[in-house]
Amino acid sequence: MEKRLRWYWKPSMGYSWRVDETYVKVKGEWTYLYRALDRKGHTLDFYLSATRNTQAAKRFLGKVLKSMKPWAQPGTINTDKAPAYKSALTELKAEGKCPPDTVHRQVKYLNNIIEADHGKLKRLISPVRGFKSMKTAYASIKGFELMRMFKKGQLDIWKLGQGLTGEIWLIEREFGIYRT
Repeated sequence: MEKRLRWYWKPSMGYSWRVDETYVKVKGEWTYLYRALDRKGHTLDFYLSATRNTQAAKRFLGKVLKSMKPWAQPGTINTDKAPAYKSALTELKAEGKCPPDTVHRQVKYLNNIIEADHGKLKRLISPVRGFKSMKTAYASIKGFELMRMFKKGQLDIWKLGQGLTGEIWLIEREFGIYRT
């Protein structure tokens, strides 16, 4: 789904990002779901990791930065006080993967947008009661994130039909599902 609908995705300007992680149960163990949102609350990307350390944070931030056009790179990245982000950003700047003028702010209250968004995503994940493997967790969360992008109005095609009818129309069109 995500590959077919990526064409409709409209990236936002890079001003300010909110980056945080939350917990998801996979195979009965807690894993870390790293997520990035822009200042308007639009989803940029996510990453599922078994560990919560500098290497995982660096991999996630590198993935998000690589997926963005140069004009959409952030001016500021807001994180919580986790030390992994600071060292990950320092390493990415040294490698030239992150713009050197990007400011890193560790102010907890600025991440209220992403914390609230975690809650909405957790409500979708809750009925699943955990995942059986990292592969199924990643695929399911990718679908959840895509549908949340619909709701947030992050797809250009969304303008053609508002609400549930626009969503149904897009899925029918892209996947060749026709009602009789």
